Amino acid sequence: FRRYTVTVTVRNAADKAESPQSAKIESDRKRKKSADGADHHYHKHKPSSSSKKTKMFSSEKVRASHILIKHQGSRRKSSWKDPDGRLISDTTREEAVSQLQAFRRDILSGDASFQDLAPQHSHCNSAKRGGDLGPFGRGQMQKAFEEATFALKVGEISDIVETDSGVHIIMRTG
Repeated sequence: FRRYTVTVTVRNAADKAESPQSAKIESDRKRKKSADGADHHYHKHKPSSSSKKTKMFSSEKVRASHILIKHQGSRRKSSWKDPDGRLISDTTREEAVSQLQAFRRDILSGDASFQDLAPQHSHCNSAKRGGDLGPFGRGQMQKAFEEATFALKVGEISDIVETDSGVHIIMRTG
């Protein structure tokens, strides 16, 4: 989705009263209106109840960390750890899943922590932050990743989650 920023410059006290009105007039000029006066911008961009836009602006947010292992079938076969993608291209999906299952076992048994494993092994840039993705809402992540994260309770770790990016384990942190 696109983000738009509106900047209003206030030069002096006299301009303060005019600035919001001036901004509205300028905004109205940019909208195309037909001969019958219909506002095409509104009708073209009006979100329907089933659209992703409605879900995207939901106030429900989660926070999560993850470990991503890319493999031969991943959408992009390069990462900050493997810029040329040579190791990723040699890794099968099964090898990636097996590696994540071992990490998950180590985390659950207390032999390792998520924050220690992510920087060493994750192919995502979030590895530099211990795998932390920060807060996000619905419609911002790939569907399988989003569904798995929202289904977890805070502190829980997912089973293997597969997306176009590769395979993940996810820990919901908020």
